[in-house]
Amino acid sequence: MSLKKILPGKLGFGTAPLGNMFRAIPDEEAAATVEAAWEQGVRYYDTAPFYGAGLAEERLGEVLSTKPRDAYVLSTKVGRVILDEKEEGARDLGEKGGLFEHGNPNKMLHVWTADAAERSIEDSLKRLGTDRLDIVWVHDIAQDFHGDAWLQKFEEARTGAFRVLSRLRDEGVIKAWGLGVNKTEPIELTLALDEPQPDGFLLAGRYTLLDHDHALQRLLPMAQEQNVDMVVGGPYSSGILAGGTHFEYQAAPPQIIERVGRLKDLAAAHGVSIKAAALQFSLAHPATAAVIPGATKPSRIAEDVAALNETVPAAFWTDLRAAGLVSPAAPLPNGA
Repeated sequence: MSLKKILPGKLGFGTAPLGNMFRAIPDEEAAATVEAAWEQGVRYYDTAPFYGAGLAEERLGEVLSTKPRDAYVLSTKVGRVILDEKEEGARDLGEKGGLFEHGNPNKMLHVWTADAAERSIEDSLKRLGTDRLDIVWVHDIAQDFHGDAWLQKFEEARTGAFRVLSRLRDEGVIKAWGLGVNKTEPIELTLALDEPQPDGFLLAGRYTLLDHDHALQRLLPMAQEQNVDMVVGGPYSSGILAGGTHFEYQAAPPQIIERVGRLKDLAAAHGVSIKAAALQFSLAHPATAAVIPGATKPSRIAEDVAALNETVPAAFWTDLRAAGLVSPAAPLPNGA
């Protein structure tokens, strides 16, 4: 089913920060942030077992379990099974080492087989305190976590998780499935298969103001041709476009800081907030069904809602294009 028919609006809430990404946040602050999202009218919530080894799901579930289940759309992911056993020493997370060092200390199995996918879903339902999921993403079968071995992980998922999720969708247990990744290649490979196709994909960090050229070359034309929708994760590029210092989950390099400075100067010249520019750019592509920025403070949710609704003058987009700060192939709001 088309994600645009499932999702309740253009703005969702990405819960990776609730897994104590980068820093430990108090339970009360996490709960208040989810409540703020609800109060602001957000009705799509995305999470994953990976986020803090179950911590984000637990925190999200604590709040959402008090809300009417039919009133919101929920997605989580398969690919990690959380064990009761505690992890000793640092986790091996490829390029993302240390990302959730403040999360739960439980060991995680990184596995995409059929049995693991079914167990992962069962465990997620318990942590979330709900009886059903709307969308399930196959998580992180890409180069950033597995290097040259990513194709082996992809094949494990193709013969395992993909088939389980296709069956669950066909049985009406879930409404949709797809891939949730930080790279375009696994999605391109999936879209080229003759097997049951995904309904959409969650692409994190690859369709933002700072990084969109690659996605426009092959992935997004394929997706449009097959009527497969995209949820844009990480629209602020790990925070650098929202006043933070991270890009690609690490300290931003000088060239990125310089580019962000140029974007902010141009936005300021037009009286536009950089958050509005970031969100509205990601939403301008016809394949985009929603954006899901993350947050750890209630005030950030109000900023996101305001950014979504901010009036951005057409001249800003025209000047953005003229300055070479976006790809010539990128669709812009208002047909700029």
